[in-house]
Amino acid sequence: MTVYTSAGTKLLLAKAAPATYNEAGYTTLKATATAIGEVSDLGDIPDRVYEIVSWRNIASRGESKAKGGYTLGTQTVTVGIDPDDAGQLLVDTATTDDDPYSVIISHPRLGDICARALVMGGTKNYGDVNTVATRQITFEYTIVSDDEDGLVIIAPD
Repeated sequence: MTVYTSAGTKLLLAKAAPATYNEAGYTTLKATATAIGEVSDLGDIPDRVYEIVSWRNIASRGESKAKGGYTLGTQTVTVGIDPDDAGQLLVDTATTDDDPYSVIISHPRLGDICARALVMGGTKNYGDVNTVATRQITFEYTIVSDDEDGLVIIAPD
């Protein structure tokens, strides 16, 4: 069994949506996306998480369950504050923007996970004398249309 760390993973952000919600669309967008620097923790990676719908029929007394709607989740990323980092400056812009942005998480061995998200901002922590000043960045992943959610997973080369 092979396991991997997150070492070498890049977090990229772009205002634009991909031309198509597939590997080709996100691969093209990735070439112009801005890397967010000083990431130390990626948090939870987006994926489909379904709700459970349950009901109890009084005649049988038993509970029945079905798979309901889903969310793509929320991701909170920790970065070391760098006021000169282009990616962190784009996060500042995106935080005040109501439109979703494209987020690409690019792992050197596991491939890319791509989706659209609202950039919600987050808290800052200056810590103590022996701590790096950090900030949290929260992404709220959102579907892109009634027909597709826009979550694309690209296998590694």
